[in-house]
Amino acid sequence: MRTQIRSFAKVGLLASATLVVSLALAACNTVKGAGEDLKSAGEAGEKAISGDK
Repeated sequence: MRTQIRSFAKVGLLASATLVVSLALAACNTVKGAGEDLKSAGEAGEKAISGDK
């Protein structure tokens, strides 16, 4: 019974990891898109720190 529970836990963990990776790839779509997202987040952080609007 314990091995069956562990097996279900492994399958659940793998499914969750797959879902997270899929969502991340869909959100960014490409490495270039990911870079643009990071750049935008950095610029927004700089504006917040300096008080610019």
